Amino acid sequence: MTFSLPRNPSRRAFLAGGVGAAAVLGAPSILRAQTRELVVGGAASHKGWVEEFVIPAFEKKHKAKVIFEGTRSLVNLEKMQKNKDKQYMSVVQMDDPVMILAVKEGLLDPLTPAKAPHLAELNPGTVHMDGMWANYLQPWLGVAYNKETMKTAPTSWGDAFDPKYKGRVILPSLQNTEGMPAIYIASALATGKPMAGKGADVEASFKKLATIKPNLLTVYTQQPQAYNLLEQGEAWMIQGALSSYALQRKSAGAPIELAAPKEGVFALPSGIAVVKGAPQPELAFAYVNELLGAEMQGKLVAPTFSLATNKGVPRPAGFSSDIVIHQVDWAEVAREREAWIKRWDREMSL
Repeated sequence: MTFSLPRNPSRRAFLAGGVGAAAVLGAPSILRAQTRELVVGGAASHKGWVEEFVIPAFEKKHKAKVIFEGTRSLVNLEKMQKNKDKQYMSVVQMDDPVMILAVKEGLLDPLTPAKAPHLAELNPGTVHMDGMWANYLQPWLGVAYNKETMKTAPTSWGDAFDPKYKGRVILPSLQNTEGMPAIYIASALATGKPMAGKGADVEASFKKLATIKPNLLTVYTQQPQAYNLLEQGEAWMIQGALSSYALQRKSAGAPIELAAPKEGVFALPSGIAVVKGAPQPELAFAYVNELLGAEMQGKLVAPTFSLATNKGVPRPAGFSSDIVIHQVDWAEVAREREAWIKRWDREMSL
């Protein structure tokens, strides 16, 4: 998908508005004082849609300039840590596991309905730790499959365990955020209990995961390599595929589909928060509020291939209202992740 990025203002436009060139050159600090700037730290992969949809609307509405720094969640966390005494970022858009770390270090300013009114409109499970952050979008996890090698779509998370798929299945590593729900999926399949994003029976889960090993072609940490194998037909399915990547590949012409299993899908986190000590706190809360609103989320679900978190936004076309969306307890994941990864590396190596 091609995104059109906003053009930088010309020098002529920049100097317009009753301030002559000589005055600007002689007093640049005055001009800076007149232009409110909001620095947002987010994912590099989000830069396209943020700059196409979010920034122009926000700048027009609030008469302010937004600078989006696209990188990784952990890099944004490091920036907040290093600048704790004098922050320059006002808003961060980060994965929930990294948000938890930011909360522990006292780096976030809580969201409230008074400061961000759209907070009250969000679906259950999308506001975290008493409003320290909220989810503005949720990519979802399903089963991606090659529609040329699999004429019938998978219908259950249990399909990947069927011996007929020997050597044809790919899983994401637990080192990846999208890999973590594998623990909950295997636990539910092993115990027969309802699928959920918390309270896994870890022993039962790893015993069940051991039975999928003959079916594994590989376990990935980098999505492009995994999808190359799927699109070429060497792999037939990716168990635990992220909608924001799989559906983007489909839209680009790849021969793949993304199935939502009958047991439900898992929502992956796209969190947003205000930095404690933000240079522009009022603008920061306004920006967060914009992302939490139905109007903006309604514009973003299609280009991001995600689910909205605002109750006022309908589900995407083709995504049935009967599909259960499981919310992952990322606080539980944060507590257990290191132990789960060590065991995974020990017991699931190929």
